[in-house]
Amino acid sequence: MADRVYPMDLPSSSSNPPSSNNSGEVVSPKKPSFPSPAKPIQPPAGTYVVQVPKDQIYKYPPPENSRRYESLTKRKPRRSFCCRCLCFTFSVLLFLIISIGITAGVLFLVYRPEAPKYTISSIAIKNFNVTASSKISPEFDISVRSENPNNKLGIYYRKGSSVTVVYSGVDLSAGVLPAFYQPANNVTVFQTALKGSDVVLGNAVKSTLRNEQRKGKVPFRVNIRAPVKIKIGAVKTWEVIVKVKCDLTVNVLTVKSKLVSKDCDYSVRLW
Repeated sequence: MADRVYPMDLPSSSSNPPSSNNSGEVVSPKKPSFPSPAKPIQPPAGTYVVQVPKDQIYKYPPPENSRRYESLTKRKPRRSFCCRCLCFTFSVLLFLIISIGITAGVLFLVYRPEAPKYTISSIAIKNFNVTASSKISPEFDISVRSENPNNKLGIYYRKGSSVTVVYSGVDLSAGVLPAFYQPANNVTVFQTALKGSDVVLGNAVKSTLRNEQRKGKVPFRVNIRAPVKIKIGAVKTWEVIVKVKCDLTVNVLTVKSKLVSKDCDYSVRLW
């Protein structure tokens, strides 16, 4: 129970009658002095005072937010670590891309690389009997001309190449190219023997071949696939694949066949 507060007794006028001084004047008794209430402190201009109840000030998060607080405090280090890893990885990749680009640009300006040129210089055909009713085993002796026009680049032709002769979507003969090194500013003609075995041609295909042979224009396609390495100074590049497609037309299907027309195209696969 709260304590009761009683009013303070003030001196009444009856208890302190007016007194007189020596001259006979009546002097009223002095009133008791009370301390004046303190003036409130005014904050400086431009500032605000926010009053928060004491029971709403927490040194620690309230119980209902403690789990959320813990989860947030645990996530921050992970996010910062992931951000650092991503930034580092991106910086390394950017540096590598820029370095490769600068190196490729310098090499291009120094060596001025040019694409090699390929063509078929001659062809001889054996055992191609379009009148036979059974399977055939045709043979093609092909001379391939390779020109390296570069002044400072050599070409290593490696093992694993393939050469095929195709007619109307049917593979007739197959073989490989020899492995050799072609120096700068060099023209090399190499021969390859292509052999077929048990090739089956339909009657319609044989009839078409006979008609084309009478006209002296029999079309073939020669596909060449060659793995090569480029020599730049004393350094060899990784292995790249050169693909050559040549559309040929011959007059007859014999050893004395001659090229009527030829058109070769190539592509390079770097990876």
